Formats: sequence, C-alpha cells, structure tokens
Amino acid sequence: MSWGIELWDQFDNLEKHTQWGIDILEKYIKFVKERTEIELSYAKQLRNLSKKYQPKKNSKEEEEYRYTACQAFLATLNEMNDYAGQHELISENMTSQIIVELVRYVQELKQERKSHFHDGRKAQQHIEMCWKQLESSKRRFERDCKEADRAQQYFEKMDADINVTKADVEKARQQAQTRHQMAEDSKTDYSSILQKFNHEQHEYYHTHVPNIFQKIQEMEERRIVRMGESVKTYAELDRQVIPIIGKCLDEIVKAAESIDPKNDSQLVVEAYKSGFEPPGDIEFEDYTQPMKRTVSDNSLSNSRGEGKSELKFGGKSKGKLWPFIKKNKPPPPPPASASPSAVPNGPQSPKQQKEPLSHRFNEFMTSKPKIHCFRSLKRGGATPEDFSNLPPEQRRKKLQQKVDELNKEIQKEMDQRDAITKMKDVYLKNPQMGDPTSLDHKLAEVSQNIDKLRLETQKFEAWLAEVEGRLPARSDQARRQSGMYEAQNAPSVNNCAQDRESSPDGSYTEEQSQESEVKVLATDFDDEFDDEEPLPAIGTCKALYTFEGQNEGTISVVEGETLYVIEEDKGDGWTRIRRNEDEEGYVPTSYVEVYLDKNAKGAKTYI
Repeated sequence: MSWGIELWDQFDNLEKHTQWGIDILEKYIKFVKERTEIELSYAKQLRNLSKKYQPKKNSKEEEEYRYTACQAFLATLNEMNDYAGQHELISENMTSQIIVELVRYVQELKQERKSHFHDGRKAQQHIEMCWKQLESSKRRFERDCKEADRAQQYFEKMDADINVTKADVEKARQQAQTRHQMAEDSKTDYSSILQKFNHEQHEYYHTHVPNIFQKIQEMEERRIVRMGESVKTYAELDRQVIPIIGKCLDEIVKAAESIDPKNDSQLVVEAYKSGFEPPGDIEFEDYTQPMKRTVSDNSLSNSRGEGKSELKFGGKSKGKLWPFIKKNKPPPPPPASASPSAVPNGPQSPKQQKEPLSHRFNEFMTSKPKIHCFRSLKRGGATPEDFSNLPPEQRRKKLQQKVDELNKEIQKEMDQRDAITKMKDVYLKNPQMGDPTSLDHKLAEVSQNIDKLRLETQKFEAWLAEVEGRLPARSDQARRQSGMYEAQNAPSVNNCAQDRESSPDGSYTEEQSQESEVKVLATDFDDEFDDEEPLPAIGTCKALYTFEGQNEGTISVVEGETLYVIEEDKGDGWTRIRRNEDEEGYVPTSYVEVYLDKNAKGAKTYI
C-alpha cells in the first residue's frame, strides 16, 4: 500500500490531511499542558491544605500532638505533602518528556512537510510546463499544416489559370513548398515535444509523485507513531508515581494502625495528674450539739476552757470534697511533705481535715480563680518561677522540662566555649590568622553564661528534688526570708509571701487601713489584741489531734484546743494560727478544723 500509487491524484487532499495530523498533535500538546497545570494546581492546593492544618510552633496545638491519634493525623498531613510532590513530579516529567519534545518535533514535522509538498508542487509545475509546451507545438503544427494546405491550393489555382503569368505561378509554387517545409518542421518539433512530454509524464506519475507521496506517507506514519509513544509516555509517567503514592497511602494506613488508645489515655493521666489522694468519705454532720449548749457555755471562761468542743460541727474525720475546691488550690499534702522550717520531720496526719459539704459547695459556687500575686501581675506575669501554683505532679513535669532546657543550653554554651578555645589555640599557633586576645572577651562572656545557667539549673533541680521528696520542702517563711536564687536571677518573680502577711486570702490590696476594721468570730477575744496591730483573726479552729511544733515557725497544739486563725491554708498544707499575742505559728491544716468568720474581710463566706 503506497500513497504514491493509490493516491496519485489526491495531492490536495493529502496536503489537507497532513495539516490535520499536525493540528491533532498540537491539540494533544495543549491537552497535556493543561493537565500539567491541573497537576500543579492540585499539588499546590494539597500543600496549602497540609500546611493549614500543621500545628503551629510554640503553641498549645504542638503539645497535643503527643497523642498517637494526633500523630497519625500529623503523619497524614506529611504524607499528603509528599503526595502533592508526586503530582508536581508528574507535571514536571510531562512538561519535559512530552510537551517540550512534541513541540520540537512539531516544528521539525512542519519543516519536513513543507519540503515534501514543495517538491510535489515543483514536479507538478514542471509537468504542467511540459504540457503547455506540447500544446504550443501542437497548435503550431496544426497552424503550419493549414497554411501549407492553403498555399498548395493557391498554387494549384494559379497553375490552372491561363491568364496568370509564369512568374506568379512560380512564386505560388515556392510559397507552397515553403509552407510544406514549415509544416514538416512543426510536425517534427511536435513529435519531439510529445515524446518528451510522455516521458516526463511517466516519470511524474510513476517516479516523482510516488517518491514524494511515499515520503509524505512515512512522515505521517512517524507522526502517528510519535503520538502513540507520547500517549504511552503520558500513561507511564502517571504510573511511575503510583508506587510512591501507594507508599504514602501505606504510611497513612501504618500511622492509623499505630494509634494506641491506651497510650493516649496514659498521656492524659500524665498531663493532668495532680498527685493528690482522692477525698475520703464524708461523715455525718451533727447539728444537734449546739442545741445542748447552756447559757453558761457561752461565757468567756468556758469559751477558753471547757467550751473547746463547742466549735466542733461534726466528727474528727470529716473529709474535704475536693471537686468543690477552687481550681487553683490543691489539696494539702501530709505535714511531713511541707514543713515551714524546711525539715521533713513533722508528724504524719492520722486523718485529713474535714469540712462541711455545704461550705465546700458554697466555696465552689462563689469562688473565682485566685490571683497568685497582684504585684506580680503588674510586673508582667502571675505564674511563679518555681511553678508552685501547679499540683505536685504537674509541677514536677514543668520543673523537669525546665531542667532539660537549661541543660541543653549549657551544653550549647560549652560547645561554643570549646570552639572558641580551639580557635584561640589556632591563633596562638598561627598568629597571622588572627589575634588570640580578641577571643578572651567572648570566652569570658560564654563562661559567665555557663555559670548563670548552672545556677539556674541548680535552683530548678532543688525545686525538683523538693517535689520528688529528695530534699526538704521549702516553707513560705523560708521563701519570705531568703530567696537565694529569686533575688539574683529572677527579681521579677515573687511568691507573694510578704503580701500574704498583709492580706488574709493571699491577694494584695493598697487599702491597708481597712484591715483594722476586720471583725473576728468570737468577740470575747478582742482584749487580746494590743496596739501593735497584729494580723487580724479571720476565724477560729479546733485542734483535732495533738501536734508537737518542734521546728522553727510551727506551734504546738493539744487535741481539742481552740485557737485563732490568722492566715488560711494557701495550698501548702499549713494554716497559720495564734494562741495569744506572743504565740503564733503554723500547724498542719489536716490537724485542725477551721471555722472562718463570714464577716471578716477576705474570709470565705460559709452558709
């Protein structure tokens, strides 16, 4: 099958067909180009989607990704980012291996097609010229023959006419011979041109046109093959990324299978565990005892001696209902874990302090989050440096994180110091490279930074040891008297212990004059206050157990003894009480039962 034989007379149609083939190829190139744009747009949207849901650095979201479910989601986001990269790769490969190659091939194809059809038109013009020559010689031969015939007839006429002179007859005869000769010459010329035309025509239809059309056919077949290869490449480029996309999907499935609900539950425990023991049972509150009192029970003598048991509203082991306590006030630890004199040798509490359920419920309904220190808020933060506002377990975690961060910073500074030392040694050996003394200032600065960081680390390690029970716990009074590290490295952080001396609830107020107006529960004790304006009492308490205050800052109490409360438990497990003007100190909160005056300034209101 050959176009030169089968389609020898379809030159124009072949020209249109080959142009259509090039148009199809260009249309395919446009299709692939639009596909690459779609792939790039899709990849960009996937990347933006992945970036949109990535956890922000140094935010709460970053901490949430400790959980395996969140880690699986994060892995999905990362895999989608890689997934987007594969679509970008598809676009890149299609551009380089299909679009660029086909655009170059189309240019070459157009040049080749133009050359072939130029040769075809040239051959066509040549045969048409030969045909015109043949027609011209044919018409000349025909004309010469007619003129020769007319000349012969004229001669014969002249020769038959007796009136014509012999000279005219001779002239007519010569004219006839001349015309006959011209006719013969035209015949010969026509015959020659005819033979030549037949030869050219044979060459044109059997040699030139088949050769040209065969080249055009081969060109068109190569175009078809090239387009088929491009379509195959189009599919292969897509197929090449399928294994990688499959791996991305496999990683997503793997991340999903790695979700461990038990581990996430354990992380929740670690994140929110306070380290406190759950509350005990709430015992019956006997409100009938006040009905048994006599008039003499309210006398001053009985209120200090025999009436010590009158202030008891219930049994000794009434437990606190911790869910109703303020959010930022943790349950008190045993006395041995937080001694005011920083010595862990206090007696263990037999039972926890009990308060009426109605008191705790009212406290829960009316209380607001306690401001740790108003002055520290003015200085820019309410969180203590030692995280003492947190429960023990959370405090331990925060302190451990701080210690780890400081150790990393120390290691970084030490590496920098080693690098500067090595550079100084190089300068000493090769003075032309630099002045070794120029590094002394930097070396001293780094050493100073290391010392500061080590002091910070020791401070936080001491607090960490305190929480973990390896070192004695620090008391509020010890914090008030000497803050060795706070004064040197964190002057802006204050534990507000001094402020607590001027405000019963631990908050600070500028209105010091109003504290003299505080009312106490038992007016019988007003004669015990002198002109030195001691801390006002905010209620009374009854000793549930005997406590030997052997350490500095504590006070001994006897079971059943009634005393004044001048400072509530601030979350450290100690309550500040007063026996008289000269005797005051701290006792474990779990050893006493506190009754706050609802009319006292700063005291909680119990119903």
